[in-house]
Amino acid sequence: MDKVALVTGGSGALGGAIVRRLTGDGWRVAFTWKNGREAADALGKETGAAGFRADLTSPGDAAAAVSGVLERFGRLDALVNNAGLTQIMPFALIEEEDWDEVMAANLKTMFLATREAARHMIQRRSGVIVNIGSLAGHRLLDVPVHYAAAKAGVTGFTMALAREFARYNIRVNEVVPGLLSRGVGSMVPPKELEEYVRYCAAGRPGEPEEVAEVVAFLMSDRAGYVNARSYFVDGGI
Repeated sequence: MDKVALVTGGSGALGGAIVRRLTGDGWRVAFTWKNGREAADALGKETGAAGFRADLTSPGDAAAAVSGVLERFGRLDALVNNAGLTQIMPFALIEEEDWDEVMAANLKTMFLATREAARHMIQRRSGVIVNIGSLAGHRLLDVPVHYAAAKAGVTGFTMALAREFARYNIRVNEVVPGLLSRGVGSMVPPKELEEYVRYCAAGRPGEPEEVAEVVAFLMSDRAGYVNARSYFVDGGI
């Protein structure tokens, strides 16, 4: 396969699973990382994917990351917006800087990375974008308010972008993971974890690899008639 994909936040649990799944499918893959050089280096060594250190809340870093992918591979066919973070704190203790940090990490990164990648995709009139949302933005759950608000924004971003980019033959979808066993999910307090498992039809947290399977499908030609949709991978909540 000659196609090239960029995965943001690739060195985390879910990002790493997506990188591994795509390279296994024959994609040429690049990923960004901000913290955790050892994990990023190990992932690159394991998969052959190219890692780019970038703070995607910075327009300059976002532009440099996409330029680096184009310089190395000569094209960019797909973008997975996976970068993000959360903070576990009650609403009354959220400071303005906390709110801004979470919004920037989950939405601004998505905007800046997509803007840079889309400029190339629009020129080629072809591309696929998959945005990683969260069940926190769709369900009545005991989750941090600023994180839930940011992840709800991913859905609006996806729908509007899909409508605008349809004229360029660029598909845009959202994948909505439920609670996962690793990554952000590992920060969930035991009480909330027990409650989730109780109401989850699958009776357990999910695995990053299970989410990566859906991402890989949406990026493939098999999903050519799938656009502007939110796909839940939550075990049934």
